[in-house]
Amino acid sequence: MLPGYSFMLGLLALIGFFAIAAGVGAMPEYAPGFKQFGNNFAVPALILHSFPSWFVGIAFAAIAIGALVPAAIMSIAAANLYTRNIHREFINANPTDKQEAQMAKLVSLIVKFGALVFILFVPTQYAIQLQLLGGIWIIQTLPAVLLGVYTRWFNDWALLLGWLVGIVTGTWTAAANLTPTFPLTLFGFGIPGYTALYTFILNLFVAVVLTPIFDGLSGARARHDDTAAADYSA
Repeated sequence: MLPGYSFMLGLLALIGFFAIAAGVGAMPEYAPGFKQFGNNFAVPALILHSFPSWFVGIAFAAIAIGALVPAAIMSIAAANLYTRNIHREFINANPTDKQEAQMAKLVSLIVKFGALVFILFVPTQYAIQLQLLGGIWIIQTLPAVLLGVYTRWFNDWALLLGWLVGIVTGTWTAAANLTPTFPLTLFGFGIPGYTALYTFILNLFVAVVLTPIFDGLSGARARHDDTAAADYSA
């Protein structure tokens, strides 16, 4: 479903071009909205300009509901991740189904409350930067998660240190430049690119270089797949 979702995002991006073509940014009746909300007001202004009032209400309600859906999904995902991977592993190893469900509901509520606090007190222009920063962070799991599906050559500690280097470098670079791009300079040539890509390459480089070193220090050992059939059932 991901390609279809990405295609729909592309169609949504076209609405911004529709707003430019309609010229709503230069219309005086929408100037207060643009002054207060910036370019975020482009789509509401386009809707107000293009449709009768009864349909504007429906469109705005759809936007509000659409904004709640991904927030709900992400809070549920965060709750499940905490309950299964942290609470169950380190706090209560054998919870009942009821206890596990209650913990997931509590964590989901905490995540929603944290999101509300963020919306109310953090400037909205930081939202896109944090989303891009999240992309820099999540891609650092790629060597351990994706490559681990195909090979067990990497040393565990090498993967961990590679991940740490990618996280620290990516966070520092994004904070220093306040943009998702990094102007990499090689041999006098500037090569601007997405920080997540550069830090992922650095992450993978560290893991590849340190794997034979750590294996040599600890003694090379075979890495076996300990996955059992029971691991695939809840």
